[in-house]
Amino acid sequence: MLSTNRMSDSYPLLRLTVALLLMTLGGSAMYASVMVLEPVTREFATSRAVGSLLYATFMIGYGLGGVVMGRLADRVGILVPATIGSLALPAGLVMAANAGSITEFCLALGLLCGFLGASFTFAPLVSDISHWFTARRGIAVGIVLCGSYVAGAIWPPILQHFFDAQGWRATFSDLALLTFCTMLPLSAILYRRPPIDASETPAGITRNPKRPLAMAPGSLQCLICAAGIGCCVAMATPQVHIVPFVIDLGHPAARGAEMLALMFGCGIISRVGSGWLSDRIGGLRTLLLGSMLQALVLFAFLAADDLLVLYAVSAAFGLSQGGIVPSYPIILRTFFPATEAGWRIGTTLLFTIVGMACGSWLAGALHDLTGSYTASFLGAITFNVLNLIIVGGLLKRAHTLTTTAASTSASKLNRLEG
Repeated sequence: MLSTNRMSDSYPLLRLTVALLLMTLGGSAMYASVMVLEPVTREFATSRAVGSLLYATFMIGYGLGGVVMGRLADRVGILVPATIGSLALPAGLVMAANAGSITEFCLALGLLCGFLGASFTFAPLVSDISHWFTARRGIAVGIVLCGSYVAGAIWPPILQHFFDAQGWRATFSDLALLTFCTMLPLSAILYRRPPIDASETPAGITRNPKRPLAMAPGSLQCLICAAGIGCCVAMATPQVHIVPFVIDLGHPAARGAEMLALMFGCGIISRVGSGWLSDRIGGLRTLLLGSMLQALVLFAFLAADDLLVLYAVSAAFGLSQGGIVPSYPIILRTFFPATEAGWRIGTTLLFTIVGMACGSWLAGALHDLTGSYTASFLGAITFNVLNLIIVGGLLKRAHTLTTTAASTSASKLNRLEG
C-alpha cells in the first residue's frame, strides 16, 4: 500500500489509477499521428517528409501545452486543464477525420489534440499526483508515467486494425467518440484540490529557500532542462531507429519491431522500479544511475550483431532508460516549492521531448552522412555524457552543501555544550 499525503482514505489511490488511464487514453492521439502517416501521404499524394509533420506538430503542441496547462494547474488545480483537454482532444480528432489538406490535419493535431488536448495528460498529471503522495511519491510518479508506455503497447495494433477494416477517417471519428465518453467522466474524479502547503519548504533546499542548492532557481532549472536534453537525445537513437538499424544488420524489420516492443515492456518495469528507488535514494542518484546504465547499453549496441544479442541489449536498454524521465519530477519536487511544480515539471518534460525530437533527427542525419549507425550511437553516447556531467555535478554540490551544513550544526552544538 502506498502511503499518502495527509489523506487517510483511498481517494489518492483512485486518483493514481485515473491518472494512469488518462495518460494512456491521451497517448492515443500521439500514436494515431504516427500510424496515419502512410495512409495520409497516400491519400493526399504527398511525401513522407511532409506527412511526418503530423507527428512533429502534435509533439510541439503537446510539449508547449504541458507548460501552459501545468501553469494553469498550479493556479486552479488539475480539473480545469483536464476538462479543457477532454473536450479539445475529441474535437481535434473529429477535425482531423474531416481534414481536406495536410495543413488542416496539422492544425487539428498540433493545436486541438496536442496543445489544448493531450498535453494535460503528461506533465500536469505527473505534477498533480506528486502532491498526493509523500513517502511513496517516486513510485506513484513512475506508475503514472507508465501510461505513455502502455499507450505505445496497445494503440498502434488497435489503430492499424481499424485503419485496415474501415479506413483512417472513420477510425479517427470512432477514437474521438471513445476519448470523449471516457476522458471527461474520468477527469471529473479529479475534483479535489491537492493538499498543498504553500508555506512548506522543500526538503532539498538548504539554508536559503530562495536559492536551491545555493543557486539561483533559474540556473538550477536550466541545468535540469539541459540534462533532460542530453539523456533524451541519447535515448532517441535506439527507440526511433531500432527497426532500420536491425535491417542494416541483415535482419527482418519484424524483428526490429519486436525489439521495440520489448523496450517498451521492460520500460514499464523500469519506470515503476525507478520510482521505488527514488523513494529510497532520491531523484538525483536515481537519475545518475539510470543515465550510467543507459550509456553502457548504448556502447553495447555498437558491438551487437547477433539477433539474440540484439534482443538482450534491447531489453537492457528498456530497463535502463525507462526510469530516467520519472526522476526529473522527483528532483524538481525536492528542490522547488510545491506551488511551482506544474510549470517547472512541464518545462523540464518539454525539453525532454525536444531532446527526443533532436536525437531522432541527429541519428538519421549522421547515418545519412556516414552510411552506418556507428556515428549515430557515438553521438548518442556523447549527449549521454553531457547528462552525466550535469547530474554528477549537481549531486556533488548537494553532498558538499549537506556536509557543510552538518559540520556547521555540529560546531554550534559543541560551542553550546562548551
